[in-house]
Amino acid sequence: MGDRDTDLFGNDLGYDDIKAATDRTAGHIRPVTVAPDERPEQPYELWFALEYMQHTGSFKARGAQNFIQAHREAGTLPDAGVTIASGGNAGLACAWAAQQQGVRATVFLPSVAPAVKVAKLRGYGADVRLVGAEYAEALEACEEFAASSGALAAHAYDHPLIAAGAGTLMEEIHAQIPGLDTVVVSVGGGGLFAGVATAARHHGIRTVAVEPENCRALNAAIEAGRPVDVPVDSVAIDALGARRATALALRAARENDVHSVLVPDDEIVRARQALWDHRRIAVEHAASTALAALTAPDGGYRPRDGERIAVVLCGANTDPGDLAHPAAED
Repeated sequence: MGDRDTDLFGNDLGYDDIKAATDRTAGHIRPVTVAPDERPEQPYELWFALEYMQHTGSFKARGAQNFIQAHREAGTLPDAGVTIASGGNAGLACAWAAQQQGVRATVFLPSVAPAVKVAKLRGYGADVRLVGAEYAEALEACEEFAASSGALAAHAYDHPLIAAGAGTLMEEIHAQIPGLDTVVVSVGGGGLFAGVATAARHHGIRTVAVEPENCRALNAAIEAGRPVDVPVDSVAIDALGARRATALALRAARENDVHSVLVPDDEIVRARQALWDHRRIAVEHAASTALAALTAPDGGYRPRDGERIAVVLCGANTDPGDLAHPAAED
């Protein structure tokens, strides 16, 4: 974040920021749909937050809309438009929000980004540039472009406006599920987690932060007491492949009632398949990572009897072709 951005919007995240984002984005985003998972064998009450139905297919539309709206209100949207580095979903959201506001968008992605996301980006009119094999390489190219062009640099997750926009999701979940005890959310760099955990704490709700075993940026930061670089290697790397969690995310993990959980890739794949087989929900691996915390036989998160839990299904920008085998019986 540049100095000018910090002067305008600060460098911290609080519940007031999420309330401001809720007001700012009202009418521009789709309110989340929540659905109960009614299985008599479960000793806890499970709900799904179907955020993959959001504009652009993921929660990222919330932060992007808040970011661009806030800069428009402040008069700080440059003629060169906005630029962002993304594994795909944040770029889609930024391009969509920019198109709504009549602003140019230049999006940098790692070469491993799914073709479906690249095609969608171009459909929103974005200038798409594929750079490197990891998000960090795309980010470096994006920063160089912003410096040379004067474009406003957005971020996939490391910005209070982005995290506050993501936190509006928790406001909607809380309003629709009375007595909610716990929210379960996947974590990449930590924007969604930071926003959700900050709002959840305000409402007395526990947050379970779920990461793939080999993409554990937040878990490693909690362990080290500071953000640290980690290797990334997971089936969910396109969305959860951040090498370092944000300071905002670590602060949220320290200040709020948070449980950090790691799940193996085979459980992420199994949870994604189960969502399709039993509920006809086709999501990306980043979304099924959250559910894997409840279904993994070893580790994960073990709910108490009667606990009321919401699992955030955060995105569905995926090729569903590998889900096409005959469904298992309920």
